[in-house]
Amino acid sequence: MCLFLIGLLTGLAEQHFANMRMGLAAHLEGVMNGTFLIALGAVWTEVRLLPRMKAIAYWTALYGTYGNWLVTTLAAAFGTAALSPITGAGHRGQSWQEGLVTVGFITVGITITGSSVLILWGLRAKARP
Repeated sequence: MCLFLIGLLTGLAEQHFANMRMGLAAHLEGVMNGTFLIALGAVWTEVRLLPRMKAIAYWTALYGTYGNWLVTTLAAAFGTAALSPITGAGHRGQSWQEGLVTVGFITVGITITGSSVLILWGLRAKARP
C-alpha cells in the first residue's frame, strides 16, 4: 500500500519534473507496482517455494517494484531518455544520469522478471508445500 501511495503522490508532482511525460510514467509505475504488491500479498500464502527461494522472490519483487518507481522518477527528474524512446523523446540528461538510469532500468527489468518466474513457479498446481 505504501508504494501505491507513493505513486499517487508522484502524480501530484508531475508538472515539476524536467520531463513531465516521464513524471506521468513514474506516477503510473508507483500506482501499478503498488497494486501488483497488494495482489501478490493476497496470494503470498499460496506461493510454494523452498524458504530460500521464497525469500529471493520476496526481496526481488520489492526491489523490482520500488526500484522501477525510483528509476522512473529519477529519469523524470534528470530529463533522461535512457531506454525510454517514447517518454524520453526530446530529452537528454548528462552522461552519468543516462548511465545511472540505464543500469537501473536493466537491473529492475531482470529482477522483476526473475521474481515473477519464481512466483509463478511457486503458484503452480503441483507445487509442494
